[in-house]
Amino acid sequence: MSPHDLTPTGIVSRDEWLVARQELLTREKELTRLRDALNARRRALPWVKVEKAYAFDTLEGRRTLAELFDGRSQLIVHHFMFGPGWEAGCIGCSFAADHIEGTRVHLEYHDVSLVRVSRAPLAEIDAYRKRMGWQVKWVSSHGSDFNYDYQVSFTPEEIARGAVTYNYATANVSIEDLSGLSVFYRDANGEVFHTYSTYGRGDELVDSTYMLLDMTPRGRNETGPHHNLMDWVKRHDEYAATK
Repeated sequence: MSPHDLTPTGIVSRDEWLVARQELLTREKELTRLRDALNARRRALPWVKVEKAYAFDTLEGRRTLAELFDGRSQLIVHHFMFGPGWEAGCIGCSFAADHIEGTRVHLEYHDVSLVRVSRAPLAEIDAYRKRMGWQVKWVSSHGSDFNYDYQVSFTPEEIARGAVTYNYATANVSIEDLSGLSVFYRDANGEVFHTYSTYGRGDELVDSTYMLLDMTPRGRNETGPHHNLMDWVKRHDEYAATK
């Protein structure tokens, strides 16, 4: 299909279009109210105290999970798919990281720290971070249980048995690392609590490119073999090579 080969569902007058648009607006408002209610239920979830002493390799040295809060009370962890020995980080996670990057300063001034965590060694992570030009703190959980405990990394034995738990269900996966977002809270006593995690399409709302594409006539236009972002997204420094 050529870029200009798109058939509209109908051609109408401006007045007729306004009627259809107002009908859609009613549904959009319903979704907005539903999303507000869902967000309230998310915030009302009970918490789980983090008992294990996790430690991470950072550019500033070894840091505990509590230290990743950087003095703030809330922490968002982007579980970024980047395993030891990989040549580059996951394309989908890189797509998400491009969008998240611009939120950092706003989050930090709203009592929220943001970090990326991957299993790759710190030197491999930092080389890719510099290539991408990102500033968000990115740490390594190499040698730690963190990724496994928060169900974004899996052992070869688990994969072979088909006993992987991902997105709160048993799943068949073929790779050792998947993506997600996890949220933590640190109280005045320094105790850390896990409050929320989301996986799969649950982290899609951070990808504002999708939100904009959803407004366009073609939408996401993911018509390739995967029917997802793997059909078209590239790392942001790779698009020029395709022209």
